[in-house]
Formats: sequence, C-alpha cells, structure tokens
Amino acid sequence: MTQQAWSHPVAAITENERAARLDRLRQSMRERGIAATLLGPTESLRYFTGLVWHLSERLLGAVVTEDRLTYIVPGFELSRVETLPHLPGDLLVWQEEESPSAIVAQLAGASGKLALDDALPLAFYHAFAEKIGAARLVDAGPMINALRLTKSPAEIAIIQYAMKLTLGIHGKVREMIKPGIAASEVVRFIDQQHRAAGADNGSSFCIVSFGAATALPHGADGEQILQGGDVILVDTGCRIDGYHSDLTRTYMLDPTSEFERAWSIEREGQLAVFGAATLGAACETLDAAARKTFANHGLGPDYQLPGLPHRAGHGLGLEIHEGPFIVRGNKTPLAAGMCFSNEPMIVFPGQFGVRLEDHIYMSETGANWFTEPSTGPSSV
Repeated sequence: MTQQAWSHPVAAITENERAARLDRLRQSMRERGIAATLLGPTESLRYFTGLVWHLSERLLGAVVTEDRLTYIVPGFELSRVETLPHLPGDLLVWQEEESPSAIVAQLAGASGKLALDDALPLAFYHAFAEKIGAARLVDAGPMINALRLTKSPAEIAIIQYAMKLTLGIHGKVREMIKPGIAASEVVRFIDQQHRAAGADNGSSFCIVSFGAATALPHGADGEQILQGGDVILVDTGCRIDGYHSDLTRTYMLDPTSEFERAWSIEREGQLAVFGAATLGAACETLDAAARKTFANHGLGPDYQLPGLPHRAGHGLGLEIHEGPFIVRGNKTPLAAGMCFSNEPMIVFPGQFGVRLEDHIYMSETGANWFTEPSTGPSSV
C-alpha cells in the first residue's frame, strides 16, 4: 500500500497503535460472545484500520474476527484500495451481481453473532437481517464507542496541533476583518489558510456570522456584510490525520458596554464548565455548572432564552461531534483521555449571540485546555 506524505511536527497514528485497538476490540468481542464485527465505510474503519473510504450503496468495509482482519471490497475498487494506507489484512472481493452481506455472513460462521458498525445505514442492516436473521445481529456501537471515547497520547497530540493551527488562523482573521467585508470572503480566507497550513482538504467547516445572525447557533443562510458595530462570530476547524479542530470566537471591533457584559458572562460560564471538569464527575454536572452561572445573571433557566439553548459541549476526535456529550442526563463519568468542547453559548434572540468555544482533554491529573481561551471582547 502507498504511504501518504506526512509533514507535521506531531506523529501520525502508527500501525502498531491501530493493531492494539483491534486487540482491544477482539477482547470486547470475546466478552460479549461475538464472532465477527463489521466496520463499515465510517470513521471507525479509519480508527481501527487506517483505511479511509466514502459511503455509497456498495458495501466496502472490514470484518474483524478472532484471528483475521478481512477487507470486503467491490471488485472494481480493488486497485484503488490497494493504493490506500491500511493495516495488512485479507482482501475479499465481491462482484456486482454478488451479495456482500452473504460474504460477511460466512465470516461470522454458521451460528455466530455478527456485530454491525452503528454508523452503517439502515439499508445494510436489512440486507444482513435477510441473510442471517435479525437474531444474530448485534449493535457494535457500545464496543466501538467505548474504545473511541478515550484518546491516546498520540491522538491528543494531533488534536492539540490541529487546535493551535486553527487558533492561529482566528488571529489572522481578527487582523484582516473590517466593515464592508463579506462573510463569504472570510470563509474563503480561512479555507486558504487551513490549506496553506497543511490541513486535510482545507477547512472541515466554517461559520462566519455578523450582527443578529450571531444569535443563530449554526449561522444564517445567504450572504452577510459586516457593518460597523456588528458582533462577529467565527466558528471553524480543520482535520489533521482525520482528527478535528473546532474553535469559536465572538468579538466586536469596538465593543459596546452591552456586549462586554454579555461576553464576560459567557466567559464566566466557560470557566464554570472547566472548573466542574474533574475526574469522575458526571458529564451532566458540567452543563449544570454553566446553566447555574447564567441563571445567577438572570439568563435562562434551562433552555429558555435569553440563555443557553443547547448542550454545553460535545466530544471530539475523528468525528466533530462524538461522545462524551456534555448535556443534562449524561451521567458518564469523566476519565483520562476524554476530549470535549466547552461552549455554553448565550443567545439574545434577534440581537446577538456569544459563543466562546475551546476544548478540554482530561489527563490523570484533571482538566487541561487544548488552547488558551479568548482574552477579551475585542480579541481572540
């Protein structure tokens, strides 16, 4: 297989680390009496094998059994798969008139349980249910997500590098942004900067909002032109070796007293989340800490506006939104290796919103910032 060029100052995920992940998956399979696990064309396929593939109606994936790693590949895609980085394994090819689900079923044995990647589309589930019966199908999500929930030192190093890269670009945006500029121009600039820094395919996403549009958590449709006195919200990220960055900054070029007060409350809420992030603490207690802080300032309560309309954070890794989710009702205890956002946004409907988003990783000694939080209402 062809190894892709690597030019970053942090190490890429190694084949040895991926092999260790497969060993842990196999251990979970033994504990649950599962004969085979199918990894679809999802981020979990990348996590365990290094193979990156797109989802289509044709099944391409990998089957993990006790002693084998077997790739299931459409015949006409074989030559391409062979050029892509992936852990060594057997290649089983299926042709257009064949059933890939039947091939996978054979690998599970005559009566063994088959665990399906929880990110597979429902259509694939139905195909497997028809071939081997729904009773033999198991949700692989609990096994896969438990393994992906805590990040290794190598994963954390890549995420931190990606975060710092994006934070530096936020600084460049702050220097170039001025009244009269179009949001689309800022989006293009950010993408160009991410590409120049060596990110995977430029920006993985980008939201640039001005004025009242900043009160919409995921931005507004259509073009926006920055006016003097507008609040500015920029939320963007990139990927390095598949791992995401995700940072939001909200500021004004010349802050008003109203905005400065709102910004200070938002910063207080963000610090409350960080302070609540202790080893063993339930994820929901971090969300509660932000809401309590905002309620003390007359915002909310709960999801009422003005206030915080959504969860206080989400996990991040190969997917931009993954566990652990920092939300009411999630009693998952924080453990070393967990990585998640800290973004308890304040929304003032029809006026503006303030979201300061940084990310936290848990170490054996507690919470750590991936990036230093914003320093003031006119800066990043």
